[in-house]
Amino acid sequence: MGSPIPVVICDDSRLARRQMARALTQWNVAITETTNGLEALEAIRAGKGELLFLDLNMPLMDGYEVLNRIRSQDLPTLTVVVSGDIQPCARKRVLSQGALDFIRKPIDLNRLGQTLRSFGLLEALDQTRLPPHEAANAPDDTDNAPVSAAIALSDSYQELSNVAMGEAANLLAQLLDTFIELPVPRIQMIDARELSTTLEQAFQADTLTTVCQGFIAPGISGEALLTMSARNADTLAQLLKHDGTLTDQVERELVMDIANVLIGAFLNGLGSQLDLRFSQGSPLMLRKNTLPHTNNCACAVQRTLSIDISYRIEGHDISCDLLMLFTEDSLITLNELVRHL
Repeated sequence: MGSPIPVVICDDSRLARRQMARALTQWNVAITETTNGLEALEAIRAGKGELLFLDLNMPLMDGYEVLNRIRSQDLPTLTVVVSGDIQPCARKRVLSQGALDFIRKPIDLNRLGQTLRSFGLLEALDQTRLPPHEAANAPDDTDNAPVSAAIALSDSYQELSNVAMGEAANLLAQLLDTFIELPVPRIQMIDARELSTTLEQAFQADTLTTVCQGFIAPGISGEALLTMSARNADTLAQLLKHDGTLTDQVERELVMDIANVLIGAFLNGLGSQLDLRFSQGSPLMLRKNTLPHTNNCACAVQRTLSIDISYRIEGHDISCDLLMLFTEDSLITLNELVRHL
């Protein structure tokens, strides 16, 4: 058997790194895991990454900047982007920056094999392929480090949110015919007082309006809050191709269109990963610059799982802040489903 091929997996999610590493266990590869772009570049310079599997949305340095550095510094690595950001524009951008291919999350073994084969990488890997009994018993380095159940669950929610966020952004990008800049979702447990503070921060002077919508699934309930912020509502109207007079009612209708896309797509993306089907209640349009009372929120009487995502519309001073709130009672069902990942 030849020497193992050095591979770097760069993703801020431990769950995503584990899934990618397990997809590669049938081959004789030496895997180095990194949690951000800076670590990945350091590993490549150290000769640990002839092949790089790269996420896009990460703290410190995202995947786009990593690709720029690899190209500008002529670093010796072949890059495959693995991301939940499935916007066609995202794929075009990474390919133009030198990535070999783009694979959507969660990783699909057949799709991975097609990519490796199409670029002649599968043949090289096959030369060092592990025998079946060794592949089955290959150590999973991602399980070696002791990680608490709470941290593992938090990381899993982060990755689930990344994928659901990407699906929602893809639909929004199609609706607005533009590119949506994605953040790293903020996942936390908050109490009623922290929820009130979070809502106060979300409702700034430039908020157009807010949509509140409840949702349920077996054993799960919660609410989604979408706040639209824009310095100029005319820009939003143009993006949505509205040609008539821009009244307050029209503004609310435009925001409702975006809320339907983002909330529905996020729940669908989350549900598809957990084998759940969410039902959504009737959306409630809150008045402009009006802070909702937390005692009207189904999540306010207990601790709440909060998923906070800020979508930014590239080239425009417009943001869509999506806050997904799951009741504490929902965590029993959610945690059980997440553990199966």
